[in-house]
Amino acid sequence: MPSHRLTVAAALLAATLCGSLHAAPVQDTYLSAPAADAVAYTPTLEPLADFATVPALAPAAGVASSPLLLAADDSATADAEAAQDTRTVADLRRALIAMAMQLRDTRYVRGGRDPSTGFDCSGFVRYVFAHAVGMQLPTNSAAQFLAGLKVKRADMKPGDLVFFHTRGKQRVSHVGIYLSEGRFIHSPTTGKSVEISSMDSGYWAKRFVGAKRPEAMALASNNG
Repeated sequence: MPSHRLTVAAALLAATLCGSLHAAPVQDTYLSAPAADAVAYTPTLEPLADFATVPALAPAAGVASSPLLLAADDSATADAEAAQDTRTVADLRRALIAMAMQLRDTRYVRGGRDPSTGFDCSGFVRYVFAHAVGMQLPTNSAAQFLAGLKVKRADMKPGDLVFFHTRGKQRVSHVGIYLSEGRFIHSPTTGKSVEISSMDSGYWAKRFVGAKRPEAMALASNNG
């Protein structure tokens, strides 16, 4: 009898195990079913920084003192100064010629230094330079010749001084102010007035000594 009960119990145990093996599988609700209060997650992107507010990069240290940049600045400054000097020289020359032309027809007077009384040749030149550009020249033509810097005839410019020997070839005795194209303005001699003459005319061509540029004008020209 006991063995019979053990057999029955074993059979019941086997049936229970078989039934559980053939039962429908239980669904894992945690993994497959969404929670009732779950909220879908949508990622958001942060807006890009406003480029207008990005601070400008500071120049690298030492750039302002770079030799190349300093050299460029110095060159530009020198060019500007040279241009200014050139304009100044041109203005000086124009002022000289304008003043000289205003004095045309002023009579010749030996030793004259003023338009109210008349001019001799050196007095005329000295007056023009003093009143047009503020330059003081020596009082006579020979001294004016020694004070100036020599200029080749091909390089003469308006405002340069031209010299002649009218009393023999031993010394300079006459001076005028060069205009252009071989012409000069001067106070020639007794009985005449300040006038324009040609250096190519027979009388003046034979007596031409040379051209000089007053030192102050020469310095200004060299700077320009």
